[in-house]
Amino acid sequence: MLSRAVPEGLLAGLAGAAVMTLGEKLEQRITRRPDSYVPARTLQRLAHRPERPPERSRGTNLVMHYGQGVLMGVLRSTMAYVGMRGPLASGMFTVIRLTSDQIFENATGVGAPPQTWPRRELVIDVLHKATYAYATGVVADALAARRGPGPGERHAAVRPGRHSDVGPLARG
Repeated sequence: MLSRAVPEGLLAGLAGAAVMTLGEKLEQRITRRPDSYVPARTLQRLAHRPERPPERSRGTNLVMHYGQGVLMGVLRSTMAYVGMRGPLASGMFTVIRLTSDQIFENATGVGAPPQTWPRRELVIDVLHKATYAYATGVVADALAARRGPGPGERHAAVRPGRHSDVGPLARG
């Protein structure tokens, strides 16, 4: 399973990051919000590199922005392979994606906990991460579905819902 989930997840994550970036650029045109260099500053601190001014950080910004998106796609692909697919799975993944960002940003001292942000900034960030999560999910789900239902879906087909009298699937 992981031998397929990893490359397909990298592809799904790349697609999701690209869709999120397009959404961010559109939103920035409408709101006139400037580019954020939080990803660059976060990566510079994680890599123990000196912080550079924004005009010299664009490449670092893109590496962190797309790199994190691509790598997180592997998790969403794994979710799809085990049978966690569709909008609910993508909603779950939105929270994971937000959490990933916040762990790195807060651990490095670059960011602050989201509950301290102005509400408008929080809403914008959640919308962008949801865009990423759902776009990544569409690709990951489609790729995993080519191989049929995942183990979780096969288990649910025995008797829909969660029941204590339905044991695990047979191994194999």
